[in-house]
Amino acid sequence: MSSMASLLVIFGLLATLILDTAESQVGVCYGMLGNNLPSAAQVISLYNSNNIKRMRLYDPNQAALQALSGTDIEVMVGIPNSDLQYVAASRDNSFDWVWRNIMSYPDVKFRYIAVGNEVKPSDGTLAPLVHPALTNIREVVSFYGLKDQIKVSTSIDTSMIGVSYPPSQGAFRDDARAYIDPIIGFLVAIDAPLLVNIYPYFSYTGNPTQISLAYATFTSPGTVVQDGANGYQNLFDAIVDAMYSALERAGGSSVEIVISETGWPSAGAFAATFDNARTYYTNMVAHAPKGTPKRPGRAIETYLFAMFDENNKEPELEKNFGVFYPNQQAKYNLNFNSIQKGFEAI
Repeated sequence: MSSMASLLVIFGLLATLILDTAESQVGVCYGMLGNNLPSAAQVISLYNSNNIKRMRLYDPNQAALQALSGTDIEVMVGIPNSDLQYVAASRDNSFDWVWRNIMSYPDVKFRYIAVGNEVKPSDGTLAPLVHPALTNIREVVSFYGLKDQIKVSTSIDTSMIGVSYPPSQGAFRDDARAYIDPIIGFLVAIDAPLLVNIYPYFSYTGNPTQISLAYATFTSPGTVVQDGANGYQNLFDAIVDAMYSALERAGGSSVEIVISETGWPSAGAFAATFDNARTYYTNMVAHAPKGTPKRPGRAIETYLFAMFDENNKEPELEKNFGVFYPNQQAKYNLNFNSIQKGFEAI
């Protein structure tokens, strides 16, 4: 073999070893509403051993935060709805909350503070609290010099969308605008994403005659919905892009979306089967790096709901969203945050 041919062979071998290290953006929500769940230390060890790099905590659980200290897991920590009154009431209260739950854990990699979860615009008690709570918490985060490290946002569900079909016509309900518009303005001003809980399962089961199971579980063989130049092969993308269209109509074209929850139950209700759940979660993990037709190639930061089946939840289907069993055994053998292999030109 000539020296030139040998060099070509060597370069070819090197090319197969050079990988595109584009990383998936998938985290998992750590719910705790079960009486048979492992300890926080065991859970954090389970995240690490499965290469799960991001976690959503619904409240600043002290045992979980202690176990997270010194790890590389990035954390979305929630201010539960029950605490909104406290942090909205004054900046001093917000300083107290941030000091106890953020600053007291300097070795935890906080990524987001989620101020409230799925507050309904019609809730006359909670809805007026979200914007002042967001503002107070953001001011405290800025005071501590963490505004570029920790983004402050709130988590909504898709019931705020009044028009979702086709995705390009997505719009918030008129009766939600007084609630969501100031929040969108806040997010635009601080360059923070909107956190959205998205469940194709509920869209499918609410209208199974019009929506196919394949469309809801990422298994359609081709385009199901053509919307101008954009073709939709799965319901998840259609919902996300409807939300982007709604944001654009409300002055939030610069706001990114983070999927703060998505999942599929494995038992307890119509279409809640092990096979359907495994198909949804497996395909969701594979799809997250690809973006949507409206924003192709832009990985969708996504948090699967949830880490475990939680037996203290109701109704029955709510007990069956786990991607692990309480005994720490994987339900679906998901390939979290795997390196996507590819070649680079030499």
